[in-house]
Amino acid sequence: MEEQTLDAVAQRVWNDPALPVDERVDALVAEMTVAEKVAQLYGVWVGASTNGEDVAPHQHDMSDDIDLDDLLPAGLGQLTRPFGTAPVDPATGALSLQRAQQRIAAANRFGIPALAHEECLAGFATWGATAYPVPLSWGATFDPDIVRELGARIGADLRAVGVHQGLAPVLDVVRDARWGRVEETIGEDPYLVGTVATAYIQGIESAGVVATLKHFVGYSASKGGRNLAPVSVGPRELADVLLPPFEMAIRESGVRSVMNSYTDLDGVPTAADASLLTDLLRDEWGFEGTVVADYFSIAFLKDLHGVADGWTDAAARALSAGIDVELPTVKTFGADLVRAVEAGEVDGTIVDRALRRVLRQKAELGLLDADWSPVPPALAGLEDASLDAVRGTVDLDPPENRALARRIAEEAIVLLRNDGVLPLAAPRRIAVIGPAADDPYAVLGCYSFPSHVGVRHPELPLGIALPTLREALGAEFAEAEIAYAAGTSIDGGETGGFAEALAAAAGADVVVLALGDRAGLFGRGTSGEGCDAADLTLPGAQQVLLDAVLDTGTPTVVTLLAGRPYALGTAPERAAAIVQSFFAGEEGTGAIAGVLSGRVNPSGRLPVSIPRDPGAQPSTYLASKLARRNDVSNIDPTAAYPFGHGLGYASSVWADAAASAAEMSTAGSVTVSIHVGNAGDRDGVEVVQLYLHDPVASVVRPVRRLIAYARVPLAAGERARVAFEVPADLAAFSGRDGRRVVEPGDLVFGFGRSSGEIVATRTVRVTGEARFVDHWRTLHAAVTVSRGE
Repeated sequence: MEEQTLDAVAQRVWNDPALPVDERVDALVAEMTVAEKVAQLYGVWVGASTNGEDVAPHQHDMSDDIDLDDLLPAGLGQLTRPFGTAPVDPATGALSLQRAQQRIAAANRFGIPALAHEECLAGFATWGATAYPVPLSWGATFDPDIVRELGARIGADLRAVGVHQGLAPVLDVVRDARWGRVEETIGEDPYLVGTVATAYIQGIESAGVVATLKHFVGYSASKGGRNLAPVSVGPRELADVLLPPFEMAIRESGVRSVMNSYTDLDGVPTAADASLLTDLLRDEWGFEGTVVADYFSIAFLKDLHGVADGWTDAAARALSAGIDVELPTVKTFGADLVRAVEAGEVDGTIVDRALRRVLRQKAELGLLDADWSPVPPALAGLEDASLDAVRGTVDLDPPENRALARRIAEEAIVLLRNDGVLPLAAPRRIAVIGPAADDPYAVLGCYSFPSHVGVRHPELPLGIALPTLREALGAEFAEAEIAYAAGTSIDGGETGGFAEALAAAAGADVVVLALGDRAGLFGRGTSGEGCDAADLTLPGAQQVLLDAVLDTGTPTVVTLLAGRPYALGTAPERAAAIVQSFFAGEEGTGAIAGVLSGRVNPSGRLPVSIPRDPGAQPSTYLASKLARRNDVSNIDPTAAYPFGHGLGYASSVWADAAASAAEMSTAGSVTVSIHVGNAGDRDGVEVVQLYLHDPVASVVRPVRRLIAYARVPLAAGERARVAFEVPADLAAFSGRDGRRVVEPGDLVFGFGRSSGEIVATRTVRVTGEARFVDHWRTLHAAVTVSRGE
């Protein structure tokens, strides 16, 4: 590139943080060549594996050789996963990133560093960082406050070592539990997903890190539950189920980035869909941040979708639709695109539009400031910045992180069934059986670093303490004799170990049967990205083992360490207890052991239904009457345990449901309330769930849907009145003409322990004319908890 002299006045403008951001960006854009503009619109993945072990779909099909010396003089938009690609000591990784940023800034005329991004789905996905419970466990807490705290802590760890953007959270609503990425979601209800995800984003953004909404939109509704498969949802399902979590997050969280979905919606790939990425996201919802491509999704427009006839055509289609940044590395936004823009074959205004968004974000992050420093906070003040000097000085798994991980895990454990055997009362002999009992990975999701990257480096330590359930039970029940037998593997189908397992069960006072998943990628696990299931039967021979153990007659506590819900055969009728966890993180086994001993009073609620029939998919509690059990089909989709279900050790009483009025207008509100009381002798938690039933509507509606909830801690003997002030806006849905409408008629408000157990209902008449609402409608009921009433 021919050397050009910078305008000194313009440079002072874009380097001055006291000036308006848009003025700074305009001054910088005016000085840039086409090559320099395009360079800001892609990332580079310099550490990507070359051994064939993909950590992103088609990684090795789509990764070209990169010569940084050739690229860097034009600049660089992003650095892809400098910590999460291979094991690296956090402090030496921070120093390496610092040096990379110095090199990048020094190489381009404007001194602009790259924006560094990382995965942070269940914690900072790097060696030695805390492995928190996966998002499905976040949903099980029904506790946005603790998830907001989680986001802030993860954000602080990212920021400390120089990372600017985190690729989380996932806002996909579960539509088919066979989909491998269920563990990455928050659940099957859009309101739960929206509120919990928004809290996480608020936390991570409060630390100065850019959060990224994933995957916009429809990814979880893929045909057959297959990863990266077509989606054929109707406009009403899109508007009323899949889009609301994204809409809530855009409005309320301060999120600054969105990532497109890999899939196509009714034949239109989202990476090239301006109606979604521009018309809806920006023009209607007002989003002003960046849209980053899911890894290689722009190139997929040519190779997988067949809507582009070359890499440059794919780039032009993505830019025109509203994608701003190509990730993870340069493929379509390269030299050919530069030449096409210079020749007038691609409209340069779409490059400038994306560039302004990217530079605006870099300005907001301080990356354009005259006093920008590449030194991350974790290394600030160190006199000797050598690798040997800094190694071991950064701790990404300190006690306060582990304490938070433990609290979330304890809140997320769901007690599905209990015939009175739990909590265990000083058992003398415990048989710990099952393939998940002695596996340290049994609590980790596919985007935890040990499962995602660490498995390719068996020569290195895990980097964090991961006690197995067998070890945690040994510590929890120190006086008990514990016999262990795996019985079988997670998915191998072996039965040769059954005899040992059944002998251990027969000789025990109680069995803890640990079953579940192994997280992995692209078929290398039973749960995770690309690890989809043909049906919801437990993997391998686990169901056979479960039935055999139950047949021994020894009281059995079925304990699930899984990434998705599974059908459990006759266990809902025969097991003494069933405890469900969803990849509960590094403190998860201790949380499970605490629930079994009674040290922890379980308070989790199901964020996804547990099926009774392993083949009755896709299925969700958000079902119309026609989709439920009936006399004209032999398939019964009724769940064994419905969305929202969960037991505890404290008895509770719900009574005195009330509504403040018998009517409200289509623009009004009503307050509905109920008393809840802890009738037990120990402290506990109630999760009061408010469901809406619309008996008669102009289009088919689900029998019930969650519109509000309250997690209410109650001391022994304590009572409280839980009140929800419900605006009529919450009854809105997409009518026949596609507009969101509040219709007159009866609404039935149900107070539920779960979606399947409605304790009390109140009917309120909505009066007046049908009222159309828009993006600015009210999204929440105001919740009041009055104690002692």
